[in-house]
Amino acid sequence: MRTSGRETKPPAVFFVDAAREAKEVSTALRHKSIMVRQFARQIFGTFWMIRIRIHKRQEPLGWGSFLVFTAALAFSLVICGLLLAVQGKPAAGGLLLLFKSAFFSSWAIEDCLIKSVPIFLCSLGVAIAFRLQVWNIGAEGQYALGAVGATWIALLAPGLPAAVLLPLMLLAASVAGGLWGLIPALLKVRMRANEIIVTLMLNYIAILILDYLVYGPWKDPTSFGFPMTREFSTGAVVGMIAGTRLNWGILICVAAGLASWIFLRFTRLGFELQTGGENPRAARYAGLSYSRLVMLVMVLSGMLAGWAGFLEASANLNRLQPSIVVGYGYTAIVVAWLARLNPLYIGIASYLLAGLRVGLETLQLDLQVPAAFGQIMEGLILLTVLAGGFFTRYRLEIRRYG
Repeated sequence: MRTSGRETKPPAVFFVDAAREAKEVSTALRHKSIMVRQFARQIFGTFWMIRIRIHKRQEPLGWGSFLVFTAALAFSLVICGLLLAVQGKPAAGGLLLLFKSAFFSSWAIEDCLIKSVPIFLCSLGVAIAFRLQVWNIGAEGQYALGAVGATWIALLAPGLPAAVLLPLMLLAASVAGGLWGLIPALLKVRMRANEIIVTLMLNYIAILILDYLVYGPWKDPTSFGFPMTREFSTGAVVGMIAGTRLNWGILICVAAGLASWIFLRFTRLGFELQTGGENPRAARYAGLSYSRLVMLVMVLSGMLAGWAGFLEASANLNRLQPSIVVGYGYTAIVVAWLARLNPLYIGIASYLLAGLRVGLETLQLDLQVPAAFGQIMEGLILLTVLAGGFFTRYRLEIRRYG
């Protein structure tokens, strides 16, 4: 066929030619791909042909879990030592000083136990909420409001005997902390608000309420301008164990830990918490009230954090002041995950993290290490232990192909 002196191919012939050219290009690309693959094999060996699959373990790892935990903890300490070396500090000497000043003297052990009391109670409350997979990040604010509630009773009725005043202070701390935990629970079940954001924001509001009170209406006129309330009366102070610097609040920790363990392990409601956390939709089909469980765990979590605030204000400071807020609520999150939400293991983890705080104080004085180094250590320990926990639940299958 000719048109205007030029030869025009029929449409069928045109498409056949186009297909032939496309096939030639595809073949050339395939040859180039094979050449690249052979080149990569010569350069990188067979590593690039490894296929990794993840399988869930059918049986627990046993003693291997302890070894994984130990290795993860050691890895985090190595990184912390490197961070010390970067600052020009002795890495091994700094870590040795930290542990020696935290665990190898009677004064340090007592100090660790004193600091572990509020950490333990906050961690216990956080763990109960986490069992239901309700992410309560608000232990810090609930702890602060618990201290405010206890202080209110101590300032309102300072003349009452200790047998009456201390239970009232504990009750007020429970109500204040519990109600502060109920707010995000109601927002979650009624308006589907994200409890992580709500509890985190409520922390700042609670701390600002505490600051307003100690800078304003509750400020001690004889404190030379420092923001603090007047000192509690004798009846409002939790007593010390004879011959030690420890207060009787440690018995509250023991009782709360045992009660929580029994509640979660042997009661129907504890089983419902576990079931509802693993699958909320299945829990609803089974007739469990997920909304009721959310409000329950948040109130219990807030109450336990409120107890921590009460003990810190009454037993250790004997008054309310801004320095009562030192991050125990955030450390509680680390402790709860390290202990795998087990109330009995929380006691051990609380003591270890309290020792970290005590040892860090010595590092700050002797080596001039910044205070933020302690938060870095907490974060590293949490991340490495959680990463190690992955290998206790799953195993890797590595295969070569090609």
